[in-house]
Amino acid sequence: MADYYSVKWIDGAVSMIEQRLLPHEVQYNSYHTYHEVAEAIRVMVVRGAPAIGAAAAYGMVLATNALTTSDVGEALQALKQAGEHLKAARPTAVNLFWAVDRVNAAAVNSGAASVEALRAVVKAEADLIWQEDAEMCFRIAENAMAVTPDPVVFVHHCNTGALATVDYGTALGVIRRAHEVGKQVFAYVDETRPRLQGSRLTAWELRELGVPHAVIVDGASGFVMKNKGVNMVVFGCDRIAANGDVANKIGTYNLALAAKAHGIPAYSVGPTTTVDLNTANGDLIEIEERPADEITHPDGKRQVTPDGVAVYNPAFDVTPHELITGIITEEGIAYPPYTESLAEMVRRAEERRQKRG
Repeated sequence: MADYYSVKWIDGAVSMIEQRLLPHEVQYNSYHTYHEVAEAIRVMVVRGAPAIGAAAAYGMVLATNALTTSDVGEALQALKQAGEHLKAARPTAVNLFWAVDRVNAAAVNSGAASVEALRAVVKAEADLIWQEDAEMCFRIAENAMAVTPDPVVFVHHCNTGALATVDYGTALGVIRRAHEVGKQVFAYVDETRPRLQGSRLTAWELRELGVPHAVIVDGASGFVMKNKGVNMVVFGCDRIAANGDVANKIGTYNLALAAKAHGIPAYSVGPTTTVDLNTANGDLIEIEERPADEITHPDGKRQVTPDGVAVYNPAFDVTPHELITGIITEEGIAYPPYTESLAEMVRRAEERRQKRG
């Protein structure tokens, strides 16, 4: 594992790196209630779909630990309410909903005879979600090596490394693994406005990992593709619809369009837990709109726009499946038609989980 981490259970609390302070300060915060975890998710102390899912799972643990009732039925109802509060923190990342629902299902189906037994079930399920994510990310990176050229020049969007997951990363994990196995690697890192997850977080992670890279402004990606030998574009995914449309950090759609125009393969990278087979296509994905001050005051202090300017600040966009070369998961690489290949990946993942436990 990396020397840093996004989220861990430590001494009865949820410990998370304060991502809003990076790269200038490395600070870990401890959260002791599920309300605090929900707020940390909302304000982006923790971000990245898999990391949000793990944080929410441990938020459910905090909810059970705080129970004062001895009635299992009342406890289950309180846990459900806590889960709804956590799910309301951010609407787009499917891992948040998946993790909360999975913990709830484990609790309901456990047949626990006491609240204490219920606490043990919830903690075990949250631990399993955390462990599985770390394992999935490494398998994703290994699967990606089959389609990663050598030498390889990447363009990468947002942050998808160990800060965005439990460990290793998704799209950034591909870059990391290519470097580790000895491929000649260079990564161009989109700064990713307005919160600069690329220039603040991805560049910090790549420096920590010793991977050669350069930060570029978001609008430079097409020029870089044309002139700098780019031969692979990678980005993450906060939700994948059944047809392969991908909701991801705003700017991904532009990047995929540029890649298509230059004939460069563009891969979305993420675990099957991000696949939402119940959502037919990207038009049905709710897109979170963030506060205007992320654009008007990008450093949180200095205003860079005229007073009273109108702002539209969607946190995500949807990249149509036609622009995506493949979707790299822990169960293999999904190719068109995605309605078939993604369903198969999800089936394999569920089969793996059943064998495991």
